[in-house]
Amino acid sequence: MEEPQEPRQEQEPEDEGPRPLGVGTRPTGNGGVDAHLVRLADADHLAVPGHLEVYEDVHRGLRETLAALDQPAGPPVPGPPHTTRS
Repeated sequence: MEEPQEPRQEQEPEDEGPRPLGVGTRPTGNGGVDAHLVRLADADHLAVPGHLEVYEDVHRGLRETLAALDQPAGPPVPGPPHTTRS
């Protein structure tokens, strides 16, 4: 015969207050990348549900910064001169 089980107590919801992650960053030497990495520290001051917004913002910024590295610097290089026939 089985022993009667005690009713399960509902667990209290976890505190969703700020939880510093303690993730350190080091400068990369690229000002755009470094600015986005500094933004990660904002998550330490937000409640857990607010972390996602910071992570998405940083990810978007890093993607844009890295994509810009593929763009040529300066004005476009002129092509060969056009010849006109008279």
